[in-house]
Amino acid sequence: MRGAVIAVLWATVPAIAVLGMAGRPDVWGFHAPWDPRSAASVAAHADQLAVVVSGWIALDSTSGAPAMRYPDTLRLRGHARRFALVTTYARDRFHPELIRQLGSDAAARERVAGAIATLAVAGDYRGLILDFEGQTPADTAALAAVVRAVADSAHRHRIAPVTVAVPPAESIAYAPRVLRAADLLLVMLYDQHWATSPPGPIASPEWVASLLGTWVERAGASRIVAGLPAYGYAWAPGANASVVSFGDVAALARRTGLPLVRDTIAQMLHVTRADSVDIWVSDAPLLATLVAEVERTGVRHIALWRLGLEDPAIWQAAIR
Repeated sequence: MRGAVIAVLWATVPAIAVLGMAGRPDVWGFHAPWDPRSAASVAAHADQLAVVVSGWIALDSTSGAPAMRYPDTLRLRGHARRFALVTTYARDRFHPELIRQLGSDAAARERVAGAIATLAVAGDYRGLILDFEGQTPADTAALAAVVRAVADSAHRHRIAPVTVAVPPAESIAYAPRVLRAADLLLVMLYDQHWATSPPGPIASPEWVASLLGTWVERAGASRIVAGLPAYGYAWAPGANASVVSFGDVAALARRTGLPLVRDTIAQMLHVTRADSVDIWVSDAPLLATLVAEVERTGVRHIALWRLGLEDPAIWQAAIR
């Protein structure tokens, strides 16, 4: 973005890029293999990341059999480790019923866990992130059993950590039991307003601080990865929101002259198009504020969802 709007915004960018320096949290980044912008971001900045989540392993919604959803052709330079995401997401939704099924079938559970570890070894992934969303407190025993089986199998193959991704609010009640089965919990501190909700901020500092504080109290700072947003949503009237990047919004401002306004409470950039499309997007100053909230809790790991959508200003100084 050029001109007065971007000059004002970038002039306010704090030193978010000190992430990962001595005494600061390290940074994980999610690669989206369907988006060339994501690969470009990884190519440019992998040496500034501790972890790149580049593998996508999908579980069959009926049998649980794992398979690579996308080819993983990334070649990383520097010290970044490659992790794989393991997910029940298929055909536009998560499948919590699969976790319930595996939770009640020990033989199937061990078979799936072993197959996941085999894929991870073949792909040279050093860690796993389990994305089993849509579970309820009633699923606690099943979820913990599946996580434990996957973690045990992964550990036998020297794959660690095994991290469970959890939505920030509804999972708090059953997180402790799941945590005992895993190494870490990745708390997804985003989607305060989501694709099917009314428009609003994706992750306001107050909201993040409140939820993260509860998680740290329950699980301990050393066991938490703080997932932070590097994207935006555009809500059209009467429709679900679509994902937008900082670059998309910058191009809109450049093309139309519409000002990007920082909400005084949420601290997130906001703009409304002439056709009433309502846009909220993360940028470097917001992420710096959220990182400061994370640091205050003592959490040592930050995960950015997702690479390729971020404000390039976050890379202005070395993330080491």
